[in-house]
Amino acid sequence: MKTEFITLTLLLGVLFTINAQSDRNNTGLKLGYNLAAVSLDGESETGQRHAFHLGFYTETFASEDFSIQLELLYSQQGYEINDNGGTFTQKLDYINLPIMLKLYPNTNFFFEAGPQIGLAVSHNETFDDSFNLFDTSKELNPSNFDWGVNFGGGFKTDSGVSLGVRYHLGLGDVYDEGKPKNRIWHFSIGFDF
Repeated sequence: MKTEFITLTLLLGVLFTINAQSDRNNTGLKLGYNLAAVSLDGESETGQRHAFHLGFYTETFASEDFSIQLELLYSQQGYEINDNGGTFTQKLDYINLPIMLKLYPNTNFFFEAGPQIGLAVSHNETFDDSFNLFDTSKELNPSNFDWGVNFGGGFKTDSGVSLGVRYHLGLGDVYDEGKPKNRIWHFSIGFDF
């Protein structure tokens, strides 16, 4: 875990340094709302967990219409399953590193796609029965590493405020059994520094 943190810190440092050398490039703060679920065996999907994400980004323009955006985000993920016996909630929190390729068809609208890796920093599973007599909290052992791809788009004002929607298609298994994979809708607002 220490090695991954040092690697991420160095990578962000290099990108922030490169970013500072251009007038159009920018760095900022990003936060938003998550609708997180898990796909089970590619056949069905769980109920959604309502959560949030928060972090920093740096965007480097290669041309007028194309940029690369690196992000470092804390993201709450997981899922809920409701039935007559109660609600099972799986909470997984990640530090994610998306690398987004952004295309600007005009100066304000963008489309984005790119890979993402994630490191699970905490997890908790709870079962809440309808009568509060048998509430339990237990820990399963999810994979510490997650990866996938993101697709999305949004709008960015000339003053540096952006609104975006992104879908994360997880390709790594959350657990060893059943091949569950993360599925997340991100609704974000960003502010350039």
